[in-house]
Amino acid sequence: MPELGITIDAADIATNVHDTVVDPGGGTVLLIHGSGPGVSAWANWRLTIPALSEHFRVVAPDVVGFGYTERSVASYDLETWTAHAIGVLDALEIDRAHVVGNSFGGSLALSLAIHHPQRVRRLGLMGAVGIPFDITPGLDSVWGYEPSVEAMRELLQLFTASPIGDLDGLAELRYRASIQPGFQESFSAMFPAPRQQWVDALAHDTDDIARIENPTIIFHGREDRIIPMSNSLRLLELIPDSELHVFGHCGHWTQIEHAAAFNRLLSDFLRR
Repeated sequence: MPELGITIDAADIATNVHDTVVDPGGGTVLLIHGSGPGVSAWANWRLTIPALSEHFRVVAPDVVGFGYTERSVASYDLETWTAHAIGVLDALEIDRAHVVGNSFGGSLALSLAIHHPQRVRRLGLMGAVGIPFDITPGLDSVWGYEPSVEAMRELLQLFTASPIGDLDGLAELRYRASIQPGFQESFSAMFPAPRQQWVDALAHDTDDIARIENPTIIFHGREDRIIPMSNSLRLLELIPDSELHVFGHCGHWTQIEHAAAFNRLLSDFLRR
């Protein structure tokens, strides 16, 4: 299974992680995935890892509660997820890394920059949560997912701005991933209704965000129906050393819908 990497002990959690091991000279990039049903690091970053590995060591873990990482924590919250991410770096003996977070992972990336700035080099945020906003119907649907092929098919159409090739086949694959043992149980426990409370729980104090000194690149799809583009505009206002790239004809999956351009912009930024 391509979703399976190696297993490491990170913060006392058996963690599935993809690690390219070799650093060609650009340092390490930590990739933090989003929170869709059946998500894993591989599903989120499969087109990104090979491109970045030309210049960087790439580390992409399944965040605790997702994918093929052990589900052993008492509760899922920002503190737990942040500690787990630091545990991944510690286990792999990585002092500092570029950190790139997608959607839900954007809040974790911000958390690392705010609470562990000495561990973070440059920062990447893509369709990120982490600031206050009114939950969208799209995000409410994602977090409220109940397993079925049809429900997954509808979510996949929400995630993208243009038709997906072999939508039925992809929906079947992602549905099967979402019903792996333990997947739906942990997923449904993370974001019960009313789901605005989980948007709020993932938000950081804007003064803390404004104190982030890391150079930051922000990405957003103009047609994103999951996370509003106003989030990225606000992050651009708040983070002093930041730049924003908006993709037209693009939904929530910038790294998939515009993979070549996304990979090029991100790699060039991290190599500055």
